[in-house]
Amino acid sequence: MLDTISLRATQFAWMADDPGIYLNAASVGPMPEAAVREAARWSAWRARPHAIPFSSLLEAAATARQQFAALVGADHDEIALMPNTTYGLNLAARALPLRPGVVLAFDGEFPSCVYPFQALGSRGVTLELIPRVHGLPDEDALVQAIEQRSDVVAVVVSWVQFASGYVADLARIGRACRARGVFFIVDGIQGCGVRPLDLHAIPVDLFASGAQKWQLGPWGTGFVYVRRELVTALQPHDVGWACMKRSTDYTRLTEYEFDFFDDARRFEVVTLAYHDFAVANAATALLLELGVPAIAAHLDTLTGRLTQWAQSRADVRLITPAESARRAGVVSFAPVALAPMAAALTSAQVHFTVREGAIRLSPHVYNTLDEIDRVVAVLDA
Repeated sequence: MLDTISLRATQFAWMADDPGIYLNAASVGPMPEAAVREAARWSAWRARPHAIPFSSLLEAAATARQQFAALVGADHDEIALMPNTTYGLNLAARALPLRPGVVLAFDGEFPSCVYPFQALGSRGVTLELIPRVHGLPDEDALVQAIEQRSDVVAVVVSWVQFASGYVADLARIGRACRARGVFFIVDGIQGCGVRPLDLHAIPVDLFASGAQKWQLGPWGTGFVYVRRELVTALQPHDVGWACMKRSTDYTRLTEYEFDFFDDARRFEVVTLAYHDFAVANAATALLLELGVPAIAAHLDTLTGRLTQWAQSRADVRLITPAESARRAGVVSFAPVALAPMAAALTSAQVHFTVREGAIRLSPHVYNTLDEIDRVVAVLDA
């Protein structure tokens, strides 16, 4: 089990003096002290650019690729650094060789899984949403459509749904896609860092995520995993100077040679936010030190308490699956009287959010079971 008290004392000390309870990691994760210190160090450097060792820039990017890869069970050369999840999903929409046909997604997906694929109409590609059942994704219907229809060219789903916390069975969906020659694209931001994942063991083609939520990093830091066999097979849609081998020699940039990197860096188009990735590295290092399986077990305890409470109330509809294997860090429930319950949480300085007509609570490693019990007491009152 995680030593949450020690973790709070060393990495989230502000929580000891803050009367509130932060349960909104699914929106923005608070940066740990290690990341804050790294941000200060790099800001001081940035004020005097001549003092920044050039090797530190390259090291920050290389470390980010390595650590992101470690979080998802990939290799560093399959990772391209991105400013956010949406950019990675746009890469999938634009670079994959999609023939005219249908892209399938769940109804209720975060808009980043919808709009980039709705924009492909001029290529004869249309997006079709699989209707929900009891407010949750219908995974059976999705798999059935993949297996039985000849017009499906790609599937895009969230690993963990932002509004309900539903965890998709990536292995099952991936196997169905691979058997039919269908590209499988995953938005991983709501699960990355808090649920174990081995992308080498699952048939996923592209996996995009950002570090500002559960990875406790700054905005503007994310990545996309591209399955090794696809890295050089894909033609980058966006092209810039930074994705070319020739650009590694800054003293000869005008000796142009149109030759992409042979690894996922071919999709890194522009100058990277080295400062922000260095900060993200400090946060990711903490997660790797704690161990994603341990984090997942801790969250299972906290979210289990919340789901048990919701199930005990006749005036509350639990939206998040009660089954442990089907939930991550998000717990959503719809009270009959939403406004009073939300007001009670706000008055008690519980930091949460409302998504799609439901209260969404999203604890992380810094939360304790005692805090969850205090929140439950507020809700019961």
